[in-house]
Amino acid sequence: MTPTRRWCAVALAAALLALAPVAVRSLPAGGADVDEETVLGQARAAVDGSWSGQVEIEGTLQLPDADRFSGIAALFGERTRLRAWWQDEEHWRVDRLLATGEDDLFRDGDTTIGWDYERAEATVSRNPAIRLPRAGDLLPPVLAERLLRGLSESDATALPARRVAGRSAAGLRVRPSSPLSSIDHVDLWTDLASGVPLLVEVYSGGSSTPDFSSRFTHFSPDRPAADTLTFEATSGTDVEFDDVLDIADAANQYAPLRPPTSLAGLDQSGASDGAVGVYGEGTAQVIAIPLRDREADALREQMAVTPGVDRDRTRTVVALGPLGVLLTGSDGDGGWLLAGTLTRDALERAGRDLLAGFVVLDDAS
Repeated sequence: MTPTRRWCAVALAAALLALAPVAVRSLPAGGADVDEETVLGQARAAVDGSWSGQVEIEGTLQLPDADRFSGIAALFGERTRLRAWWQDEEHWRVDRLLATGEDDLFRDGDTTIGWDYERAEATVSRNPAIRLPRAGDLLPPVLAERLLRGLSESDATALPARRVAGRSAAGLRVRPSSPLSSIDHVDLWTDLASGVPLLVEVYSGGSSTPDFSSRFTHFSPDRPAADTLTFEATSGTDVEFDDVLDIADAANQYAPLRPPTSLAGLDQSGASDGAVGVYGEGTAQVIAIPLRDREADALREQMAVTPGVDRDRTRTVVALGPLGVLLTGSDGDGGWLLAGTLTRDALERAGRDLLAGFVVLDDAS
């Protein structure tokens, strides 16, 4: 089997980080509404500040549940409860609460530590720029900052203030100006006192309820104590070190391919330095990840039974709310998977551009 077949590129949208909302009840809010420019500025800056609280994420997007992507399917298609302590972008802790325990993730600079409570296992790894989405990416302030990239005040209108997590919050509706985006609008509310986003809802076209939501149920603007962010292994903890975080990180490091510099008119981001390409920003994004045959075949099998699938010998494509997923090729041939917040036409165009423009490295073996 040739290197090209073994490592066909798979595109999985960095915009996955921006999918899935759910309706939230609110009480009348106190205080005056805040203008659009102020809310935008505060929402973008919140990842640089400090805060903590409990978060509930609820997704309605039934993504293909292939082995290497099962964590993402659960994240965007189920209800997830989190605890979060945030000092800044490089120092934080996020606990995912489970029925039988919890999974914790600590970040300290360039290092991350994942702690599995049930198994008493800790995994230490680097924090690569290219990786699959994780729960911390969907905290309201982190999600809001990502979605607002590239948008301006002219794309936003104020919404009435409301109560979120027991606090008064200023509202904002953002409608993407890019014709490539599959997102109809994003509604968000920021804490009037601190400016931190407390609730983010993402809607696709024609949807009266959000496809995905992330909201604080309890919130504090206080800086978390340093010892809260420190992981201390017990004598019974099995600690392992791994230089590969996930399948996207592995592909980016080792796949003998390079994606084109643009897809569907979207330029590649500065984070793209290997086999994986990330394109666009904000509400119009797509990512391209090279997968081997076994990963592509497993994903293609799951996509084939997803409601609304469109499949022929050249590609398999599914639209799930604002998320589009396209996998090129057929069984045994690998494939380019593209996923992101692009319209169907833009996603198909990106797939054609990818097939026409990727490069196999000369020293591939």
